[in-house]
Amino acid sequence: MNQESYRILQVEESATDEEIKASYERLKAHYNEEKWKDGEEGNNAARMLGKLDAAYNEIMESRREQQKNTSGASSFEAVGDAIRANDLARAQQLLDDFNERNAEWHYLQSVVFYKKNWMNESKKQLEIAMQMDGSNTKYREAYDKLKSRAEYRQQSGGAPNTNPNPDPVPGDEQMGGNWCTQCFSFCYTCLCVNCLFNLCCNCH
Repeated sequence: MNQESYRILQVEESATDEEIKASYERLKAHYNEEKWKDGEEGNNAARMLGKLDAAYNEIMESRREQQKNTSGASSFEAVGDAIRANDLARAQQLLDDFNERNAEWHYLQSVVFYKKNWMNESKKQLEIAMQMDGSNTKYREAYDKLKSRAEYRQQSGGAPNTNPNPDPVPGDEQMGGNWCTQCFSFCYTCLCVNCLFNLCCNCH
C-alpha cells in the first residue's frame, strides 16, 4: 500500500475504515470551501480534492482485496492447490490465516486432517461444516465417503490413526479443527470429494 495515500488523508495505516472515511469527508468538506478562493490557494484546494479521491479509492480497494485474500474464494482455491500438491504445511498456513471460518473452511480443514490420516479430527471438522450448511450435498457425500473409508479399514484390520498425540507436525497446534472452507467455488462439489479424497486414498 502506498503510504502517501494515508498521509494525504491524515490517518495512520492502522486506522479503521470508519476513521478513514471520516477523515476523508472532513478534508473534502474543507477543500470544497477552499477551492472558491482566488489564486493559488483555490487551485491548491482543487488539486487536493482530486488527491483525496484518489487516495481514498486506493486505500479502500486495497483493503477490499486484502479481505478477499483472507476470506474469499481465491484463498479457498489456493488451499485446494496446496492440498493437491500434497503441501499440507502450506494448506494449513493458508487456513490459519482466515479471519472468518465458515462451512467451506471446515470442509477444507477436514481434507487436510484426512490427508494426515487423522480420521477422528477429519470427521469432527466435516460434522461442523454440515452443521453450518446442512443443505450442502458436497459435505454430506464427503462425510458418507469418510465413514465408508473408516469402516472398510476397520473391517480389513487397519485401525485408523486417531491422532492421540497431535504434535508430530510442527505448527499443527494452531490448526484448530475446522473441516474446510467451501471446496472451491466453481463446480467443486464433485471435484473436491472425488479428486481430493481420492488423492488422499491413493496415498495409503
